[in-house]
Amino acid sequence: MTIFFDLFWIFLMLSALQPVLKQRMLENARQRLIAKIERTRGSRVILLVHRQETMSFLGFPLFRYIDIHDSEEVIRAIHMTDPDVPIDIVLHTPGGLVLAALQIARAIKRHPAKVTAFVPHYAMSGGTLIALAADEIVMCEHAVLGPVDPQLGEFPAPSVLKIVREKPIERIDDRTLILADTAEKAVRQVRTAVAELLSGRYPGEKAQGIAQALTEGRWTHDYPITYEEAKSLGLHVSADMPKEVLQLMQLYPQPVRRTPTVEYLPFPRHRPPGPTGRD
Repeated sequence: MTIFFDLFWIFLMLSALQPVLKQRMLENARQRLIAKIERTRGSRVILLVHRQETMSFLGFPLFRYIDIHDSEEVIRAIHMTDPDVPIDIVLHTPGGLVLAALQIARAIKRHPAKVTAFVPHYAMSGGTLIALAADEIVMCEHAVLGPVDPQLGEFPAPSVLKIVREKPIERIDDRTLILADTAEKAVRQVRTAVAELLSGRYPGEKAQGIAQALTEGRWTHDYPITYEEAKSLGLHVSADMPKEVLQLMQLYPQPVRRTPTVEYLPFPRHRPPGPTGRD
């Protein structure tokens, strides 16, 4: 009986340690792959990856966004990088605070060596703002960027301005007029910031045109700007995504749900030899 209880407690301890050991192994694998990419490309690799987390209370989803802590960490990494060392920043984010994203973007723009932004899946809103500061944006075939039009709470700033333009002033309440005043400032500030980030790498008129397209409310805030659309806007985009970056993203798994929403056999699938079944 004593042996049974000893085995039972050992099993409990191993079960408790298993998630910690798994997480540590995952972190070590990421560090090794990051070091490999840095050796291969001779660069500093910085990742800004936001995954959906799960709260322990009732399992409510908690979404992560770009915040001040992120900007502090990215800027610290940039400061630790020699001016002549290129930077590769991997972006996987829905966006976040304009202040934090703009701090990161300006720090990237000021780095003297080449900066490449890799977007393996998506970099929306503030993520796009950061990508615009890079010398080159590398996107996967199905990756997307997003508009950077400012949002005032639940309202897009360009939509608030549209109300003021189209509705008689006597029929607009004071709160909406205040929102419109703030919206005008927000759009102007973000548009100026985007043009600033693009300056030096794009002609003046092209930089202004891209800035206007991304901030004027042409699309909804969550509109996916594909590689082809980004190229048609005049952005310096490339589809030459290193396979190591995609491998790196696999080491940032989504927190496990009880029932997976996507499932497949995790190995390459090739056509078997022999007849294809077609005439």
